[in-house]
Amino acid sequence: MTDSAIQINGYCAPGVEALAQAFADNFRRGGEQGAALTVIQRGEVLAQLWAGTRDKAQSQPWQVDTRVNIFSAGKALAAACVLQLVESGQLALDAPVAEYWPEFSAQGKQGVTLRQVLCHRSGMSAFDRRQRDEVIFDWAAVTAEVAAAKPWWTPDSAQGYSPMLFGWLLGELVRRVSGSASFNHYFQARVARPLQLAADFGVAEDQLAGLADVGALKVDKTAPAGELAKLIKSDPRGVANQAFTNPVSLMLGTNSPAWRQAQIPAANGHASATALARFYQALSSDGGGILAAANLPWCWQQQSFEYDRVLATPLRFSLGFMLSQPQRADCRFGAGERGFGHPGAGGSLGFGDPDRQLGFGYVTNRMGQNVLMDPRAVRLVDALDSCVS
Repeated sequence: MTDSAIQINGYCAPGVEALAQAFADNFRRGGEQGAALTVIQRGEVLAQLWAGTRDKAQSQPWQVDTRVNIFSAGKALAAACVLQLVESGQLALDAPVAEYWPEFSAQGKQGVTLRQVLCHRSGMSAFDRRQRDEVIFDWAAVTAEVAAAKPWWTPDSAQGYSPMLFGWLLGELVRRVSGSASFNHYFQARVARPLQLAADFGVAEDQLAGLADVGALKVDKTAPAGELAKLIKSDPRGVANQAFTNPVSLMLGTNSPAWRQAQIPAANGHASATALARFYQALSSDGGGILAAANLPWCWQQQSFEYDRVLATPLRFSLGFMLSQPQRADCRFGAGERGFGHPGAGGSLGFGDPDRQLGFGYVTNRMGQNVLMDPRAVRLVDALDSCVS
């Protein structure tokens, strides 16, 4: 498939050409450099599209299986690992985290439950003391800091999105109760390989060369600062600023080998669009062997819906997933309120729609500055809704 301005590679089923058109429009007027989109419904691939280049020099073409940093879109993959362990009885939603991780009880956290962590009600939204830049690359060191951290408010008294600590907290629970050598070891064995996902947390050295480089989306330099930048600057000592910038290394060096090879489950998952679509299609239909069908409602049943103290907007959460708000263009993960998923900083998006038994995956290497869904992702979801019932 080709477009007059940009070569669009891949497949689009009859009747869903609007998806290909919207994907091409993102290159024409959305600033896209390299990206991919996959939509799977009831096991049938409706669209698998990719285009552009994946490296800084813009010389290496994007491939169907190109992996890129999906940032917070990877939180859903970590949550699925935890839900598996809840299903097996190795974890309990309303048990204190400290029951599995005794050191976590420090600073008044002895009553924080796994459910509270999963739906961002634990108060563990950011580190409360300044961290060394290199700590995020050392699993033992960073999880010790998480265990020692103080909640920003009384747990369960408010909702506050956890951009980074969420992943280490869940990942350490997975590692401790499963007996796996690492979080990624468990993820590969129990989620990635069974679903044949091109996705990793901590990319092997011999795989680094095939990853896409991320960079800022090119915008008008006279335009106002993006939503995320405004949020961070709004209160230099506040929870939102600390959540994204403590340590500063969370905002820098995301193309470096150190970042790519570390395990930062809330922020450095590297995945293809097809990996996200397969993952969500499985959870939107029969579970794909990842979760039993009877437990799939965990993904879309609301656990918390409040004004979020970190992202400064009302948000809905289930057990580890952000939930659709159909009236909001920037938080719509399907046709109805059962849509569940997660956007990632910069633009990547994965979601599932159980009403349509559909999985959606979009990844990009040009990072926008929206707090939730990027306009490029919104354009794709609008196209999907116009042609898929």
